[in-house]
Amino acid sequence: MLTGHQSWTFENRPVIIGTAAVVGPFEGQGPLAEDFDVIHGDLRLGQDSWEQAERVLLEEAAQLAITHGGLTKEQIHFYIGGDLMNQITSTSFAARTLAIPYIGVFGACSTSMESLALAANLVNTNSARYVLASACSHNSTVEKQFRYPTEYGSQKPPTAQFTVTGAGASVVAQKGSGPRVTKATMGRVIDMGITDPFNMGAAMAPAAVDTIQAHLRDFHLEPGHYDLIVTGDLSKVGYEIACDLFKKHNIPMQQTEFKDCGMMIYNYDKQNVQAGASGCGCSAVVTYGHLLNRVRSGELKRILVVATGALLSPISYQQGESIPCIAHAVAIEGEESDT
Repeated sequence: MLTGHQSWTFENRPVIIGTAAVVGPFEGQGPLAEDFDVIHGDLRLGQDSWEQAERVLLEEAAQLAITHGGLTKEQIHFYIGGDLMNQITSTSFAARTLAIPYIGVFGACSTSMESLALAANLVNTNSARYVLASACSHNSTVEKQFRYPTEYGSQKPPTAQFTVTGAGASVVAQKGSGPRVTKATMGRVIDMGITDPFNMGAAMAPAAVDTIQAHLRDFHLEPGHYDLIVTGDLSKVGYEIACDLFKKHNIPMQQTEFKDCGMMIYNYDKQNVQAGASGCGCSAVVTYGHLLNRVRSGELKRILVVATGALLSPISYQQGESIPCIAHAVAIEGEESDT
């Protein structure tokens, strides 16, 4: 149901019956390692290329989420997903393997919540009983496409972020046991004129704040309605800018816990990740691993996950274009929480 100007209320409370978070070796050295279903020791996953490794990573996460939901892939009505590769090839090729009716989406690093919001909407409107949603990224594929191949060993500025090697997937259903998807706010494209592909956090922060502000306005809520509001991958630079913007717009974020997935997945003291993490897989694996485990345990009753994405391409930044950004927000509640 449309709520306000750019939000949906899922009155039937679609349930996340199965999730999976599959990561690479570097992510397995971080503080959230215990919340990941699979930690691979080989960044290439035994494949001939980084791109093939990313596809296998996603196929594994998708199949695990389906299995954890007590289903087979033949029972899934639609698969919604995307990644950062040109023409979202990792997801499209995984969809070829899964052979599930497929809806490919691209929201850059906001794809995790874009796909989840669309999956919940299909289930909520009785357009499907079971929908698979996913997002993935691989450090070596993204660095090669958008910046420099990792083999080149280029130096990076402090504002740069480290792309997560990981895939997160969920199965959304009409009935079952698990966290509920209750609301979503689809973001607008915000462009503050930043052209530096090594400064994604600063580019995405205004979009994150805009979507959070729209969510609170559309639902007539205060930030304190949620136990946690978490952005996707602003990391240190973007997180600090977002906090300044909240103050400027008089949004009382001190009412709740405000975190960023890009600052949670790695250990700043031990892992050299510059400003923090990024990538489609960042918010996907943190949400479908760490955050939903906290929801299932009852530690968190209501969370708002605001995945953020920079909608640039290699061609656009090579031609000097600024970086348009977007953020999509999804509210997830514990099974027993009151709406």
